[in-house]
Amino acid sequence: MDGWTAPSAIERELYEAKRRGDWPGYLDALARAELFLPQARADVDADPRAARFHPGPAGLAVYTRGVLPSPGPDTVFLRQSLAWFANAWDHRDPAHLAVNPGTPAEAYLTTTPADRARWRAHWDAAPSWGLTPGALHALHTGGPLHGPVAHGLAVGAHLSVSNGEFWNSLAHHGNGYTHERDRLRTSWGVTDPAGWFDVLQRMLDAEIVSPVWEYALRVRRLLASDFAGPVDVEHWRDAAEASLRHGAMKAAEPQLTPDGVTAAEPRPAAEVEGEIAGVRRLIGRIARYEQRFRADGLLPEDGWVRSVHAWDLGRGSQMARWGVAARYGTLEDAERAVLRAGAAARGAYRSWEEFSAGYSLGRCLHFDEEEFGRWYGSSLATHLTLTTDPASPYRNIPWQ
Repeated sequence: MDGWTAPSAIERELYEAKRRGDWPGYLDALARAELFLPQARADVDADPRAARFHPGPAGLAVYTRGVLPSPGPDTVFLRQSLAWFANAWDHRDPAHLAVNPGTPAEAYLTTTPADRARWRAHWDAAPSWGLTPGALHALHTGGPLHGPVAHGLAVGAHLSVSNGEFWNSLAHHGNGYTHERDRLRTSWGVTDPAGWFDVLQRMLDAEIVSPVWEYALRVRRLLASDFAGPVDVEHWRDAAEASLRHGAMKAAEPQLTPDGVTAAEPRPAAEVEGEIAGVRRLIGRIARYEQRFRADGLLPEDGWVRSVHAWDLGRGSQMARWGVAARYGTLEDAERAVLRAGAAARGAYRSWEEFSAGYSLGRCLHFDEEEFGRWYGSSLATHLTLTTDPASPYRNIPWQ
Protein backbone atom coordinates (compact mmCIF):
# COMPACT_ATOMS: atom_id res chain seq x y z
CA MET A 1 0.00 0.00 0.00
CA ASP A 2 3.04 2.30 -0.25
CA GLY A 3 1.47 3.93 -3.30
CA TRP A 4 -1.83 4.63 -1.55
CA THR A 5 -2.93 8.25 -1.62
CA ALA A 6 -4.67 9.01 1.65
CA PRO A 7 -7.79 11.18 1.22
CA SER A 8 -6.47 13.70 3.74
CA ALA A 9 -3.73 14.31 6.28
CA ILE A 10 -5.88 12.60 8.93
CA GLU A 11 -5.89 9.22 7.21
CA ARG A 12 -2.26 9.60 6.19
CA GLU A 13 -1.22 9.96 9.83
CA LEU A 14 -3.29 6.94 10.88
CA TYR A 15 -1.88 4.87 8.03
CA GLU A 16 1.73 5.80 8.75
CA ALA A 17 1.35 4.94 12.45
CA LYS A 18 -0.26 1.61 11.60
CA ARG A 19 2.48 0.77 9.08
CA ARG A 20 5.13 1.43 11.73
CA GLY A 21 3.26 -0.68 14.26
CA ASP A 22 3.04 2.44 16.43
CA TRP A 23 -0.30 1.88 18.13
CA PRO A 24 0.19 4.61 20.74
CA GLY A 25 0.82 6.96 17.80
CA TYR A 26 -2.30 5.64 16.09
CA LEU A 27 -4.35 6.41 19.18
CA ASP A 28 -2.77 9.87 19.41
CA ALA A 29 -3.90 10.59 15.86
CA LEU A 30 -7.32 9.08 16.50
CA ALA A 31 -7.80 11.22 19.61
CA ARG A 32 -7.26 14.35 17.50
CA ALA A 33 -9.62 13.17 14.76
CA GLU A 34 -13.38 13.55 14.56
CA LEU A 35 -15.11 10.17 14.32
CA PHE A 36 -18.35 9.92 12.36
CA LEU A 37 -20.93 7.36 13.38
CA PRO A 38 -23.42 6.15 10.73
CA GLN A 39 -27.09 6.39 11.64
CA ALA A 40 -30.45 5.78 10.01
CA ARG A 41 -31.70 9.21 9.02
CA ALA A 42 -35.25 8.35 10.07
CA ASP A 43 -34.03 7.57 13.60
CA VAL A 44 -32.10 10.85 13.89
CA ASP A 45 -35.02 12.86 12.53
CA ALA A 46 -37.26 11.23 15.14
CA ASP A 47 -34.83 11.96 18.00
CA PRO A 48 -31.83 14.16 17.08
CA ARG A 49 -30.36 13.88 20.60
CA ALA A 50 -29.83 10.10 20.52
CA ALA A 51 -26.89 8.25 18.96
CA ARG A 52 -27.48 4.58 18.27
CA PHE A 53 -24.94 1.78 17.84
CA HIS A 54 -25.55 -0.46 14.81
CA PRO A 55 -22.63 -2.91 14.90
CA GLY A 56 -21.63 -5.16 12.02
CA PRO A 57 -19.76 -8.49 12.10
CA ALA A 58 -16.41 -6.74 12.65
CA GLY A 59 -17.64 -4.34 15.35
CA LEU A 60 -18.99 -0.81 15.43
CA ALA A 61 -17.81 1.10 12.34
CA VAL A 62 -16.69 4.73 12.56
CA TYR A 63 -15.04 6.89 9.93
CA THR A 64 -12.71 9.85 9.83
CA ARG A 65 -13.57 12.86 7.66
CA GLY A 66 -11.61 11.92 4.57
CA VAL A 67 -13.16 8.48 4.06
CA LEU A 68 -16.81 9.37 4.58
CA PRO A 69 -18.95 8.09 1.70
CA SER A 70 -20.94 10.38 -0.55
CA PRO A 71 -24.03 11.66 1.32
CA GLY A 72 -27.09 9.53 0.67
CA PRO A 73 -30.77 10.02 1.46
CA ASP A 74 -31.13 7.33 4.13
CA THR A 75 -27.86 7.22 6.09
CA VAL A 76 -26.42 10.20 7.97
CA PHE A 77 -23.40 10.62 10.23
CA LEU A 78 -23.00 12.06 13.71
CA ARG A 79 -19.67 13.53 14.77
CA GLN A 80 -18.17 12.22 18.02
CA SER A 81 -14.78 12.01 19.72
CA LEU A 82 -12.75 9.03 20.88
CA ALA A 83 -13.48 10.10 24.46
CA TRP A 84 -17.21 10.05 23.74
CA PHE A 85 -16.97 6.42 22.60
CA ALA A 86 -14.88 5.53 25.66
CA ASN A 87 -17.55 6.96 27.94
CA ALA A 88 -20.59 5.70 26.00
CA TRP A 89 -19.44 2.08 25.74
CA ASP A 90 -20.66 -0.62 28.08
CA HIS A 91 -20.42 -4.42 28.40
CA ARG A 92 -23.34 -4.98 26.00
CA ASP A 93 -21.60 -3.19 23.14
CA PRO A 94 -19.36 -4.83 20.48
CA ALA A 95 -15.91 -6.17 21.25
CA HIS A 96 -14.29 -3.94 18.62
CA LEU A 97 -14.41 -0.34 17.42
CA ALA A 98 -13.80 -0.62 13.66
CA VAL A 99 -11.99 2.52 12.48
CA ASN A 100 -12.18 3.21 8.74
CA PRO A 101 -12.96 -0.42 7.84
CA GLY A 102 -12.01 -1.45 4.34
CA THR A 103 -9.26 1.16 3.94
CA PRO A 104 -5.48 0.88 4.38
CA ALA A 105 -5.82 3.02 7.52
CA GLU A 106 -8.28 0.61 9.17
CA ALA A 107 -7.90 -0.69 12.70
CA TYR A 108 -10.06 -2.87 14.92
CA LEU A 109 -9.65 -1.67 18.47
CA THR A 110 -10.61 -3.88 21.40
CA THR A 111 -12.99 -2.27 23.84
CA THR A 112 -12.22 -3.64 27.30
CA PRO A 113 -12.35 -1.22 30.26
CA ALA A 114 -8.54 -0.99 30.14
CA ASP A 115 -8.66 -0.16 26.42
CA ARG A 116 -11.24 2.56 26.97
CA ALA A 117 -9.21 4.02 29.81
CA ARG A 118 -6.30 4.20 27.36
CA TRP A 119 -8.50 6.01 24.84
CA ARG A 120 -9.39 8.60 27.45
CA ALA A 121 -5.72 9.07 28.34
CA HIS A 122 -4.84 9.76 24.71
CA TRP A 123 -7.80 12.14 24.47
CA ASP A 124 -6.65 14.00 27.59
CA ALA A 125 -3.16 14.36 26.09
CA ALA A 126 -4.36 15.55 22.68
CA PRO A 127 -3.49 19.22 22.02
CA SER A 128 -6.50 19.73 19.73
CA TRP A 129 -9.49 18.01 18.17
CA GLY A 130 -10.61 18.13 14.57
CA LEU A 131 -9.37 20.22 11.68
CA THR A 132 -7.69 23.40 12.87
CA PRO A 133 -9.74 26.54 12.15
CA GLY A 134 -7.73 29.13 10.25
CA ALA A 135 -5.62 26.55 8.39
CA LEU A 136 -5.99 25.26 4.84
CA HIS A 137 -7.36 21.70 4.61
CA ALA A 138 -7.99 19.72 1.43
CA LEU A 139 -9.10 16.33 0.22
CA HIS A 140 -6.34 14.79 -1.89
CA THR A 141 -8.80 12.23 -3.26
CA GLY A 142 -12.58 12.46 -3.27
CA GLY A 143 -12.71 16.20 -3.96
CA PRO A 144 -11.86 18.21 -7.10
CA LEU A 145 -8.53 20.03 -7.06
CA HIS A 146 -8.72 21.56 -10.56
CA GLY A 147 -11.37 22.58 -13.04
CA PRO A 148 -14.62 24.57 -12.91
CA VAL A 149 -16.15 22.77 -9.91
CA ALA A 150 -12.96 23.24 -7.90
CA HIS A 151 -12.99 26.93 -8.89
CA GLY A 152 -16.55 27.29 -7.62
CA LEU A 153 -15.66 25.56 -4.35
CA ALA A 154 -12.62 27.81 -3.96
CA VAL A 155 -14.98 30.80 -4.12
CA GLY A 156 -16.15 29.56 -0.69
CA ALA A 157 -12.65 28.89 0.63
CA HIS A 158 -12.67 31.85 3.03
CA LEU A 159 -15.33 30.09 5.09
CA SER A 160 -13.69 26.68 4.69
CA VAL A 161 -10.47 28.02 6.16
CA SER A 162 -12.07 29.99 8.98
CA ASN A 163 -14.38 27.07 9.92
CA GLY A 164 -11.71 24.37 9.67
CA GLU A 165 -13.16 22.31 6.81
CA PHE A 166 -11.92 20.76 3.56
CA TRP A 167 -12.17 23.53 0.97
CA ASN A 168 -12.92 21.08 -1.87
CA SER A 169 -15.47 18.67 -0.39
CA LEU A 170 -18.52 18.85 -2.62
CA ALA A 171 -19.88 15.59 -1.14
CA HIS A 172 -20.04 17.42 2.14
CA HIS A 173 -20.84 16.11 5.62
CA GLY A 174 -19.50 19.10 7.53
CA ASN A 175 -19.62 18.52 11.27
CA GLY A 176 -22.32 15.90 11.02
CA TYR A 177 -25.98 15.87 10.07
CA THR A 178 -27.48 17.34 13.23
CA HIS A 179 -24.83 20.05 13.52
CA GLU A 180 -25.31 21.16 9.93
CA ARG A 181 -29.09 21.31 10.34
CA ASP A 182 -28.65 23.32 13.54
CA ARG A 183 -26.29 25.72 11.77
CA LEU A 184 -28.76 26.37 8.96
CA ARG A 185 -31.65 26.84 11.37
CA THR A 186 -29.92 29.18 13.81
CA SER A 187 -27.91 31.24 11.30
CA TRP A 188 -30.27 31.38 8.34
CA GLY A 189 -33.70 30.26 9.53
CA VAL A 190 -33.52 27.33 7.10
CA THR A 191 -35.52 24.27 8.15
CA ASP A 192 -36.47 22.59 4.87
CA PRO A 193 -35.34 22.19 1.24
CA ALA A 194 -37.45 25.11 -0.01
CA GLY A 195 -35.97 27.48 2.55
CA TRP A 196 -32.44 26.33 1.72
CA PHE A 197 -33.00 26.77 -2.01
CA ASP A 198 -34.41 30.27 -1.52
CA VAL A 199 -31.43 31.47 0.55
CA LEU A 200 -29.01 29.81 -1.87
CA GLN A 201 -30.54 31.54 -4.89
CA ARG A 202 -30.49 34.92 -3.16
CA MET A 203 -26.81 34.48 -2.36
CA LEU A 204 -25.94 33.44 -5.90
CA ASP A 205 -27.84 36.49 -7.18
CA ALA A 206 -25.97 38.66 -4.62
CA GLU A 207 -29.27 39.84 -3.17
CA ILE A 208 -28.43 39.49 0.53
CA VAL A 209 -25.40 41.76 0.66
CA SER A 210 -26.37 45.38 1.36
CA PRO A 211 -27.37 47.17 -1.87
CA VAL A 212 -26.18 50.44 -0.30
CA TRP A 213 -22.63 49.08 -0.03
CA GLU A 214 -22.72 47.97 -3.64
CA TYR A 215 -24.21 51.28 -4.76
CA ALA A 216 -21.35 53.24 -3.17
CA LEU A 217 -18.74 51.01 -4.81
CA ARG A 218 -20.52 51.19 -8.17
CA VAL A 219 -20.35 54.99 -8.10
CA ARG A 220 -16.59 54.77 -7.66
CA ARG A 221 -16.23 52.15 -10.41
CA LEU A 222 -17.95 54.50 -12.82
CA LEU A 223 -15.78 57.42 -11.75
CA ALA A 224 -12.61 55.33 -12.11
CA SER A 225 -13.72 54.28 -15.57
CA ASP A 226 -14.43 57.88 -16.58
CA PHE A 227 -11.22 59.36 -15.18
CA ALA A 228 -8.91 56.34 -15.67
CA GLY A 229 -7.22 56.84 -12.35
CA PRO A 230 -7.59 57.01 -8.58
CA VAL A 231 -10.76 58.59 -7.23
CA ASP A 232 -10.47 61.12 -4.41
CA VAL A 233 -12.73 60.33 -1.45
CA GLU A 234 -14.44 63.73 -1.49
CA HIS A 235 -15.02 63.49 -5.23
CA TRP A 236 -16.53 60.05 -4.63
CA ARG A 237 -18.79 61.38 -1.87
CA ASP A 238 -19.92 64.33 -3.95
CA ALA A 239 -20.68 62.12 -6.95
CA ALA A 240 -22.71 59.73 -4.80
CA GLU A 241 -24.65 62.66 -3.32
CA ALA A 242 -25.35 64.11 -6.75
CA SER A 243 -26.56 60.75 -7.98
CA LEU A 244 -28.89 60.30 -5.01
CA ARG A 245 -30.33 63.80 -5.41
CA HIS A 246 -30.89 63.23 -9.10
CA GLY A 247 -32.60 59.91 -8.35
CA ALA A 248 -34.88 61.55 -5.80
CA MET A 249 -35.85 64.27 -8.32
CA LYS A 250 -36.55 61.74 -11.07
CA ALA A 251 -38.72 59.69 -8.74
CA ALA A 252 -40.83 62.81 -8.05
CA GLU A 253 -41.50 63.54 -11.74
CA PRO A 254 -44.87 62.57 -13.26
CA GLN A 255 -44.73 59.23 -15.07
CA LEU A 256 -46.36 58.47 -18.43
CA THR A 257 -48.11 55.09 -18.30
CA PRO A 258 -50.59 53.30 -20.62
CA ASP A 259 -53.30 54.69 -18.35
CA GLY A 260 -52.12 58.25 -18.70
CA VAL A 261 -49.93 60.51 -16.61
CA THR A 262 -49.40 59.35 -13.05
CA ALA A 263 -48.40 61.95 -10.49
CA ALA A 264 -45.57 61.00 -8.12
CA GLU A 265 -45.17 62.20 -4.57
CA PRO A 266 -41.72 63.60 -3.82
CA ARG A 267 -39.84 61.84 -1.05
CA PRO A 268 -39.63 63.74 2.23
CA ALA A 269 -36.57 65.98 2.27
CA ALA A 270 -35.44 64.61 5.64
CA GLU A 271 -35.48 61.08 4.21
CA VAL A 272 -33.36 62.07 1.23
CA GLU A 273 -30.89 64.03 3.38
CA GLY A 274 -30.61 61.12 5.81
CA GLU A 275 -29.87 58.71 2.95
CA ILE A 276 -27.20 61.04 1.57
CA ALA A 277 -25.56 61.45 4.99
CA GLY A 278 -25.55 57.68 5.45
CA VAL A 279 -23.87 57.03 2.11
CA ARG A 280 -21.25 59.72 2.76
CA ARG A 281 -20.44 58.05 6.11
CA LEU A 282 -20.31 54.64 4.42
CA ILE A 283 -17.81 55.90 1.85
CA GLY A 284 -15.61 57.09 4.72
CA ARG A 285 -15.82 53.64 6.35
CA ILE A 286 -14.92 51.89 3.11
CA ALA A 287 -11.99 54.26 2.53
CA ARG A 288 -10.64 53.61 6.03
CA TYR A 289 -10.92 49.84 5.61
CA GLU A 290 -9.14 50.03 2.28
CA GLN A 291 -6.36 52.12 3.82
CA ARG A 292 -5.88 49.42 6.45
CA PHE A 293 -6.14 46.69 3.79
CA ARG A 294 -3.29 48.31 1.87
CA ALA A 295 -1.16 48.67 5.00
CA ASP A 296 -1.66 44.98 5.90
CA GLY A 297 -1.19 43.51 2.43
CA LEU A 298 -4.82 42.70 1.72
CA LEU A 299 -4.77 45.21 -1.13
CA PRO A 300 -1.85 46.39 -3.26
CA GLU A 301 -0.54 49.90 -2.67
CA ASP A 302 -2.89 51.44 -5.25
CA GLY A 303 -5.68 48.87 -4.89
CA TRP A 304 -9.34 49.35 -4.10
CA VAL A 305 -12.35 47.07 -3.79
CA ARG A 306 -14.52 46.76 -6.89
CA SER A 307 -17.57 45.06 -5.37
CA VAL A 308 -18.81 43.28 -2.26
CA HIS A 309 -20.76 40.66 -4.22
CA ALA A 310 -18.00 38.26 -3.15
CA TRP A 311 -19.50 38.28 0.35
CA ASP A 312 -22.67 36.64 -1.02
CA LEU A 313 -20.99 34.46 -3.64
CA GLY A 314 -18.54 32.98 -1.14
CA ARG A 315 -21.37 32.18 1.26
CA GLY A 316 -23.44 30.81 -1.64
CA SER A 317 -20.69 28.34 -2.53
CA GLN A 318 -20.71 27.20 1.09
CA MET A 319 -24.51 27.17 1.34
CA ALA A 320 -24.57 24.69 -1.53
CA ARG A 321 -22.42 22.27 0.50
CA TRP A 322 -24.31 22.88 3.74
CA GLY A 323 -27.51 21.88 1.96
CA VAL A 324 -25.95 18.55 0.95
CA ALA A 325 -24.79 17.90 4.52
CA ALA A 326 -28.26 18.68 5.87
CA ARG A 327 -29.92 16.63 3.08
CA TYR A 328 -31.84 19.64 1.82
CA GLY A 329 -30.15 19.43 -1.58
CA THR A 330 -28.48 16.85 -3.78
CA LEU A 331 -24.93 16.68 -5.09
CA GLU A 332 -26.29 17.74 -8.48
CA ASP A 333 -27.89 20.81 -6.88
CA ALA A 334 -24.62 21.68 -5.17
CA GLU A 335 -22.54 21.26 -8.31
CA ARG A 336 -24.81 23.58 -10.29
CA ALA A 337 -24.65 26.13 -7.50
CA VAL A 338 -20.86 26.17 -7.13
CA LEU A 339 -20.42 26.41 -10.89
CA ARG A 340 -22.75 29.39 -10.87
CA ALA A 341 -20.86 30.97 -7.95
CA GLY A 342 -17.60 30.59 -9.85
CA ALA A 343 -19.00 32.11 -13.04
CA ALA A 344 -20.51 35.06 -11.15
CA ALA A 345 -17.23 35.69 -9.33
CA ARG A 346 -15.28 35.71 -12.58
CA GLY A 347 -17.77 38.20 -13.99
CA ALA A 348 -17.34 40.63 -11.08
CA TYR A 349 -13.59 40.37 -10.32
CA ARG A 350 -10.33 39.99 -12.20
CA SER A 351 -8.32 37.81 -9.81
CA TRP A 352 -8.49 35.71 -6.66
CA GLU A 353 -6.88 38.59 -4.79
CA GLU A 354 -9.58 41.04 -5.90
CA PHE A 355 -12.30 38.55 -5.02
CA SER A 356 -10.80 37.95 -1.57
CA ALA A 357 -10.58 41.68 -0.87
CA GLY A 358 -14.25 42.08 -1.82
CA TYR A 359 -15.25 39.21 0.44
CA SER A 360 -13.17 40.61 3.30
CA LEU A 361 -14.68 44.08 2.97
CA GLY A 362 -18.21 42.67 2.99
CA ARG A 363 -17.47 40.61 6.09
CA CYS A 364 -15.89 43.57 7.87
CA LEU A 365 -18.72 45.97 7.00
CA HIS A 366 -21.19 43.41 8.31
CA PHE A 367 -19.41 42.37 11.52
CA ASP A 368 -16.42 44.51 12.42
CA GLU A 369 -17.85 48.04 12.95
CA GLU A 370 -14.36 49.52 12.40
CA GLU A 371 -13.05 47.88 15.54
CA PHE A 372 -10.31 46.12 13.53
CA GLY A 373 -10.78 43.28 16.01
CA ARG A 374 -11.23 39.54 15.59
CA TRP A 375 -13.47 39.80 12.51
CA TYR A 376 -10.91 41.94 10.73
CA GLY A 377 -8.00 39.88 12.03
CA SER A 378 -9.47 36.57 10.90
CA SER A 379 -10.37 37.97 7.47
CA LEU A 380 -6.82 39.21 7.01
CA ALA A 381 -5.29 35.95 8.20
CA THR A 382 -7.50 33.89 5.88
CA HIS A 383 -6.69 36.16 2.92
CA LEU A 384 -2.97 35.78 3.57
CA THR A 385 -3.29 32.00 3.92
CA LEU A 386 -5.20 31.66 0.67
CA THR A 387 -2.91 33.97 -1.29
CA THR A 388 0.43 32.64 -0.01
CA ASP A 389 0.08 28.95 0.90
CA PRO A 390 1.59 26.89 -1.97
CA ALA A 391 -1.25 24.35 -1.61
CA SER A 392 -3.99 26.98 -1.77
CA PRO A 393 -6.54 26.80 -4.58
CA TYR A 394 -5.84 30.49 -5.15
CA ARG A 395 -2.29 29.50 -6.11
CA ASN A 396 -3.23 26.46 -8.20
CA ILE A 397 -6.50 27.22 -9.99
CA PRO A 398 -6.41 29.90 -12.72
CA TRP A 399 -8.91 32.69 -12.17
CA GLN A 400 -10.16 32.60 -15.77
